[in-house]
Order: sequence, then C-alpha cells, then structure tokens
Amino acid sequence: MISVLTWLWVASGVLLILFVLLHSPKGDGMGGLAASGSSMFTSASSAESTLNRITWTCLCIFLSLSIILSAGWLK
Repeated sequence: MISVLTWLWVASGVLLILFVLLHSPKGDGMGGLAASGSSMFTSASSAESTLNRITWTCLCIFLSLSIILSAGWLK
C-alpha cells in the first residue's frame, strides 16, 4: 500500500512540475510593474482556467500524499 502511494506521490509531483511549466507567463516580470498594468489583470481563457484547475488538483493530491506518507499513518 505504501509503495503504491509513493509511486502516486512521485507521479503527481512530476505532473505538477509539467503543469506549472505549461502555464503562460502573466506579465513582463518586474519590468512590467513600471509599465501600464492593464495587461496584467486580463481574464484567463478557457484553456488557461482548465490548466489552473488541473494544476490545483494535482497540487492537492501531492500535498495530501505528502502528509499521509510523512505522518506514518499507514504503518
């Protein structure tokens, strides 16, 4: 049981990294703060909002498995 959860934890970590890297950049970094800020607060497209949901779900799975595996509740 622990080995299956460990593999799921590793897989969710790798997927989390990939999903975060798939996100489009939101602004110009620190240089964008001095410029007009209207482009920083545009609404996300449908694909971006779906990617956000998947990323948050993967993060919740990763953190939940991290707590369960580190607490030793399954021994």
